[in-house]
Amino acid sequence: MEQEPVLQISYSLSNIRNAADKLWQYAHQYKVWALSGQMGAGKTTLVYALCDVLGVADTVSSPTFALVNQYNFNNKGVNTTIYHMDWYRLKDEEEAVNAGMEDCLADKDSYSIVEWPEKAPGILPYPHLWMNIEITGTEDRLLKVLLINK
Repeated sequence: MEQEPVLQISYSLSNIRNAADKLWQYAHQYKVWALSGQMGAGKTTLVYALCDVLGVADTVSSPTFALVNQYNFNNKGVNTTIYHMDWYRLKDEEEAVNAGMEDCLADKDSYSIVEWPEKAPGILPYPHLWMNIEITGTEDRLLKVLLINK
């Protein structure tokens, strides 16, 4: 039986900032977000929009070659870190662990957003959010968010 999404957001690239704000309003209580979707679905673009909504001053860029980028923002008076990871180039969970991804995921005072989580799903802690972006048109997307407890 397929799990029902806890949140669904339809958006276009022109109003992605509104989608990111709505996502944050629901999802900020969860520290680990797995962001799935086919190549070109807009995973990194959604992270850019989220960082914009949160007022991240750091330069936001794709972590494809660095594997992880770190951004900071003011979260109600507390300096908070976002680890933006891209596991596309990883072979498996062992390589993810060796690259230090578990350390980022274990940091309870930060957020971890993981693109291509399918490469090492076994190292994601519980609970986490599994988000899938579907391309529904040239500029249109559907974000489905699942809560994964175990």
